[in-house]
Amino acid sequence: MPWPTWCGEMARVLVVEDEPAIAELIAINLRHVGFEVVIAVSAEQAQTAVDTVLPDLAMLDWMLPGISGVELTRRWRQAARTRELPIIMLTARAEERDKVAGLDAGADDYLVKPFSTGELLARIRAVLRRRAPTASEAVVEFGGLRLDPSIRRVSRGETDCRLGPTEFKLLHYLMTHPEHVHSRAQLLDRVWGDHVFIEERTVDVHIKRLREALLPVHCAQLIETVRGAGYRLTHSATAA
Repeated sequence: MPWPTWCGEMARVLVVEDEPAIAELIAINLRHVGFEVVIAVSAEQAQTAVDTVLPDLAMLDWMLPGISGVELTRRWRQAARTRELPIIMLTARAEERDKVAGLDAGADDYLVKPFSTGELLARIRAVLRRRAPTASEAVVEFGGLRLDPSIRRVSRGETDCRLGPTEFKLLHYLMTHPEHVHSRAQLLDRVWGDHVFIEERTVDVHIKRLREALLPVHCAQLIETVRGAGYRLTHSATAA
């Protein structure tokens, strides 16, 4: 299958799971479709693996010995080298508050155990697709914000904004379609591209993270919540 490749090379996935049987099962399924897989059984091993070779995607178990997957995600999001590393959280915790906590920590997606091979591969495909280079390389400007897809930079004046890969793509879509109200389903389709297994609640979490990233440049208010309809980028917005 062609989609595991990244920039012409085999995509590398780091699986961080302390249950050997689960880790090996995931690895077998990923290798079967063409991924290169590295397994780590702890956050310490995972950090060593990332320091050695940055993977194209990481799958983290929530419950790890020592540092949890959630805490490791937070650390990676704060480090320049791993800030844009796509991360899928693996966990048996299925309550909404746990999903929100995982996404708020910086995970791009949240996969509840037990899961099927088909769902696993669909989630990976969707997250990797978000990391793919933006189709349009034209610079976009709106409300004082300047987004340059060619160098993945968002700024206002001389101040840069730090955005994760999903927030960058979400902002790019909103800036290229300003003043239009976009439903959560539409945003999932346009930004995520493959949302069969992704909940609409995910959009709310990433909008929240995007607004937080825009606070330092005083542009969070550009994103308006339209009650019962969705979101839009507008000069007259009052963020909800």
